[in-house]
Amino acid sequence: MPCTISTARAFVAQHHRHSRPPTSGLFAVGAAAGEHLIGVAIAGRPQARALQDGTTIEITRVCNIPGHPNATSTLYGAILRAAKHLGYRRAFTYTLQAESGASLRAAGWTPDATVPARNWHTPTRPRYHADLFGDPITPPQPKTRWTRTLQ
Repeated sequence: MPCTISTARAFVAQHHRHSRPPTSGLFAVGAAAGEHLIGVAIAGRPQARALQDGTTIEITRVCNIPGHPNATSTLYGAILRAAKHLGYRRAFTYTLQAESGASLRAAGWTPDATVPARNWHTPTRPRYHADLFGDPITPPQPKTRWTRTLQ
């Protein structure tokens, strides 16, 4: 189903188990059961400068309500189809190493790299242990980067 970035961000804020909503995004898709939104996926510009080639998209969040089998794989498939129709050639996303990635494998993704835990704080770009609202920032954890060719 169609979904705005603001609706998707609000859904992630309410339902995601470990991440806050992304600051922004390029487009989003939703999954519904009847009239009720049960999941969202948000795509955005790649965070890593080396991956910003104009034809690569990063899937920044996928979130769904538990109890809906295959919703995560469905969301990945829908957002990839939308990205392909918009002319993107490659997509990537990250999972925590503690996550299995079963939904990604089911949607045709392959593990691309292991990314070590990294603190975003540097002397030239200070990051703090709490956001502007005083909420604690999740400590860095190692991740797996997954990739999928679209065309």
